[in-house]
Amino acid sequence: MSVFPEETPPNVRHTHTHTHREKVAEGARGRSGVVMWAVLLLLLLPPEGSGSSPSRPTPKYCRRCCDHLDPPLSPASSHSAANQMPEIRTIINMTILKGDKGDRGDRGTPGKSGQDGSPGFRGVTGPKGSKGGPGAPGDPCKVQQSSFSVGRRKALHSADYYQTLIFDTVFVNLGEHFNMFKGKFYCVVPGVYFFNLNIHTWNLKETYLHVMQNERPQVILYAQPSERSIMQSQSIMLPLETHDTVWVRLYKRQRDNAIYSDHSDVYVTFNGHLVAPKG
Repeated sequence: MSVFPEETPPNVRHTHTHTHREKVAEGARGRSGVVMWAVLLLLLLPPEGSGSSPSRPTPKYCRRCCDHLDPPLSPASSHSAANQMPEIRTIINMTILKGDKGDRGDRGTPGKSGQDGSPGFRGVTGPKGSKGGPGAPGDPCKVQQSSFSVGRRKALHSADYYQTLIFDTVFVNLGEHFNMFKGKFYCVVPGVYFFNLNIHTWNLKETYLHVMQNERPQVILYAQPSERSIMQSQSIMLPLETHDTVWVRLYKRQRDNAIYSDHSDVYVTFNGHLVAPKG
């Protein structure tokens, strides 16, 4: 028998080493599992002095985020409410949630008109416009006219204090504005008129006449008694209104007042016409 131990084959030594390592690893895993379970039990145990029975678990309630009122507490649970963990609630502010944009609404009724504002400043003068075309032809102008010319073929001696000179011959009488029966011109078209009076005097007799506007004498035609008869004339322009009258009046004083004329010739004339209508 050999004194020295026999050598172990290499393949046998490798097998023994591998088996030993597996056993060590399994023991480490077992110890770590025990430690983890011990930690979990310590966390689940209630704190000391709580007075709660280990056999009776703490009641829990199911809560929703929309619940606003706490559930009623029983007498048993109210004793241990102070030792419960604070509850965390989730509150959603519905006002901050923005939805999709809606459709455009109908047009509302118009409101009341406001007060007129103060007038603004005058704007800048614009450029000059182009020349316009010719307008439509207008109506022909109606020219207002009024004129007369009358005469007397008979001689006249004044018998009354005042006497209207009447004429018996018409030369012009537009519109019949001169009344032959009354010996007066009646104004129909207001404006400025021109009047003229021509008289032939009588030998050795006085001639005294007035051109009258209504009842007011305006100018005089006068000739002293003379051995020879002469022609006398007087003219005047008068502004007349509608219905005014113009006529000739004889005026008798102490001496005879007479005018001469002849049937074959006209020695006495009275004329008048419109110069400018009233604007």
